[in-house]
Amino acid sequence: MAKVYLVGAGPGDPDLLTIKAARLIGQADVILYDRLVNPEIFALAKPGAELVYVGKEKGCAEEIQQRIFGELTLKALRGGVIVRLKGGDPMVFGRGGEEWAYLARLGVAVEVVPGISSAVAVPSLAAIPLTSRGVARSFAVVTGRDRDRFREDWNGFLGIDTLVILMGVADRQRIARALIDSGRPAHQPCAFIERGSTPRERVVVTTLGSIAEGAVEVESPAIWVCGDVVNLREDLLPQAPSPESHRSFTPSPRPAAIRMGSPYSEV
Repeated sequence: MAKVYLVGAGPGDPDLLTIKAARLIGQADVILYDRLVNPEIFALAKPGAELVYVGKEKGCAEEIQQRIFGELTLKALRGGVIVRLKGGDPMVFGRGGEEWAYLARLGVAVEVVPGISSAVAVPSLAAIPLTSRGVARSFAVVTGRDRDRFREDWNGFLGIDTLVILMGVADRQRIARALIDSGRPAHQPCAFIERGSTPRERVVVTTLGSIAEGAVEVESPAIWVCGDVVNLREDLLPQAPSPESHRSFTPSPRPAAIRMGSPYSEV
């Protein structure tokens, strides 16, 4: 029976892989990877490694998740070293816990290799500290996907100084309205960081009210930061590295892969 490693690929820049993640990618017989994994990382894979794209598609995430379980089962039965490669950290909104539980029920050995979470790293690289003395002493990382409990959920975050919202681009207007209704001021600064830590990074600074009015255009994937810490960017930006300086990895052609969908589609 194989061993499955749930590995975090970090926020996008290959230089931000952990040493252990890079080593396991180089040893893997099979790599099942998600949509937000930078393809340049596969330059580390050994010749002949099987690369299987298992990224989610909008509107069929649950169906694809079941197919991922099936792929994990088949690969585990074949044996070898299997890397389940996820963007950011596998246990932060990456369904790593669900996949671990599934494999545990099958009796498959699992090891987690934490990755640098985009929720923390991407704002930092964009010169937005999530906490700062006298400005913010708390932050919360929240998913924007729970559509059935918006009002209840956002009321519970009123006392949190900084909100980091993942997967909230598609519903940003609705979320912003709910945040204002829960008591956050419409003038509160916000920032969207698109494609963070990559050469294509773009930062959109705005206010919660503007988002609620539908006046802010953003592309997925993006990290949404809401809180007064966004204003600190103006003071830090002269010292902040450009997106290009985050990247020193040698590009490589995207290898042939067994695909279960189209990578980099919005979810």
